[in-house]
Amino acid sequence: MSNKKTQSKTAIASRKKLKDPSKNPKKNKGIKRKAGAKKTAVKKTAKPRVAVRNSPIHGRGVFAVNAIAKNARIIEYTGERMSHAEADRRYGDLHDGSSHTMLFAATDKVVIDATRRGGAARWINHSCAPNCEANEEDGRVFIDAIRAIRPGQELSYDYSLVLEERHTPKLKREHPCHCGVRNCRGTLLGSKR
Repeated sequence: MSNKKTQSKTAIASRKKLKDPSKNPKKNKGIKRKAGAKKTAVKKTAKPRVAVRNSPIHGRGVFAVNAIAKNARIIEYTGERMSHAEADRRYGDLHDGSSHTMLFAATDKVVIDATRRGGAARWINHSCAPNCEANEEDGRVFIDAIRAIRPGQELSYDYSLVLEERHTPKLKREHPCHCGVRNCRGTLLGSKR
């Protein structure tokens, strides 16, 4: 009987020791602390700059929560990375005749599929008078502001899609633009030149 009490006291003592977060292996998994190092405050994450909401342009859209300065890097276009051949294999038939896609050609070899592990940037709509542009750096795609953006304003960039086949009037109608700006070209397709 005394043996059981000893075991339970040991268990209580070991639980008390685990309350010290620096000694709790579960809470500090992967964190290495040098002996005698001071604890530092955890830096709070920045407030989100954008929010996904219903869009007057098309479906969902991304809107500025706070003012965004001209030339500011806003968000990265993320998702599963694959080859162009794999993207064609997965989506070739599915996207025939459809202008709705969340694939972004990051480089000549890499396509980002935002339907898989994609972030908010996948909801940024096209506009013929955009306030953002997409920039590729080292195989990654970032959305940057090309002019100042007010809080509540929808983010947009010019998709300027270029297809292998000739951009016929029929093909342009199959990829309509809904941005509604005064000089809207009426299509998501860009110039092949």
